[in-house]
Amino acid sequence: MPVAAKWAYFDHAAVAPLTLPARQAIEQYTRQATEEGDTLWPQWARGVEQLRTTTAALIGCQTQEIALVHNTTAGINLVAEGFPWQPGDNVVTLADEFPSNQYPWLHLASRGVEIRRLDTNRGRLELDQLAQACDTRTRIVSLSWVGYATGFRHDLDAITELVHNRGALLFVDAIQALGVFPLDVRRTPIDFLAADGHKWMLGPEGAGVFYIRQEHLDRLRPTGVGWNSVVDAHDFSHIELKFKPSADRYEGGSQNMVGMLGLAASVELLAQLGTENIARRLLEITDMACEKLTAIGCQIVSHRDGEHRSGIVAFEVPEVDPQALRQHCLQQQVVLSCRGGRLRISPHAYTNEDDLDRLAQAIKSYQQP
Repeated sequence: MPVAAKWAYFDHAAVAPLTLPARQAIEQYTRQATEEGDTLWPQWARGVEQLRTTTAALIGCQTQEIALVHNTTAGINLVAEGFPWQPGDNVVTLADEFPSNQYPWLHLASRGVEIRRLDTNRGRLELDQLAQACDTRTRIVSLSWVGYATGFRHDLDAITELVHNRGALLFVDAIQALGVFPLDVRRTPIDFLAADGHKWMLGPEGAGVFYIRQEHLDRLRPTGVGWNSVVDAHDFSHIELKFKPSADRYEGGSQNMVGMLGLAASVELLAQLGTENIARRLLEITDMACEKLTAIGCQIVSHRDGEHRSGIVAFEVPEVDPQALRQHCLQQQVVLSCRGGRLRISPHAYTNEDDLDRLAQAIKSYQQP
């Protein structure tokens, strides 16, 4: 991680720095595209397909269940706009979800779909609360695996079972967990998932993944249909609207090839390290961060109990403006965020104790004007 030479970087929940392999992949593409034009397009396409294969292995699904998309929002909209809604149907989500996991569902109101937004306790949702919100007209429950503001990690096993028992489907916004926490969709049979690659998967912006369980392929009406949606995608003179029997029917047209190649390189690195190992280290480093922050008078806001911990820690410094403190930390080459009026750190597995000491020292050295 070249970024570590200069910065103590605690902002992976916003936009992550690139890995060295990602930079190399992007530089190679740029050089080749500049010097060779499209003559190496088949080689690039194979590299992009490797992203699909590696992602499928990462979550335990079939390759044909993965579509490559520009961002999480695109994946959410594939479901929101493609599902066969009927007036009176409802969607259940959380009131403090990231906006991209609210607006696509709220946009369905004009089609007679009710949106039920549940309040949480600093990101924590109780299963009884979710059960009470679902009824016979609940078609989809949509929530984040890890909440962006305070980092609460939901129990997907329990939620999936509850949602399916209610006769509904589960959509998971996985952007704050995919790549650093293990998930096997054969054991945890969620229905849909989307995630950008520019956070925990350490890829560039504009490249992400979408998962759809094979049995739902024909349930979603493809949107954004283009030449790449059909079986004979490369036979431009043959026009027949025959969709691919796989998730790439949702990809439509040309891809962000350079972005996908960069993401593929980072995901391959994460796969080699193993998500179980990454998760273990990430929880260790965030536990240590909480200890150090508490020791200098910070108040931890995030729930830090057991399996609900994540790579995100929200905290407050009493009587200190979080935005001003963030700017001070940047001047000390320490990167963190403000969300919901609080400070938020989101280290990665490569973060070390020296980085934590730099964070603590930057906070202690702040003098209010």
